[in-house]
Amino acid sequence: MSTMEETVRGLKYDSAGLIPAVITDAETDEVLMVAYMNEQSLLETIRSKKTHFWSRSRQKYWMKGESSGHTQDVQDVFIDCDMDCLVITVTQHGAACHEGFRSCFFRRLTADGQWETIAKRLFDPEKVYKKS
Repeated sequence: MSTMEETVRGLKYDSAGLIPAVITDAETDEVLMVAYMNEQSLLETIRSKKTHFWSRSRQKYWMKGESSGHTQDVQDVFIDCDMDCLVITVTQHGAACHEGFRSCFFRRLTADGQWETIAKRLFDPEKVYKKS
């Protein structure tokens, strides 16, 4: 086992073997998305310099951009003091959000308790993710 594998194995994963990863833009620090990684996806992210995750809803390993082409080039990987949460800085190519926005955090809570869309959609998800 390599030192990198030992380091990744030593992180604190939840009972499902997952660790949350906050993905931020390396230049602006904008939070782009939050997803989960297991040991395999974190090791592949480090190896390939492209983000890979574990989908809890689909129970599937996936690379960001495999369907849309909107990939993320990894710049740095950080761990918090409890070693149970990652922050990964990336160069984002296209949109990070599957709904077509640059960031998954495109809605803001207004004073009257409504969610307001505060960003422009970069692509139409119906066209990008259409099933053949």
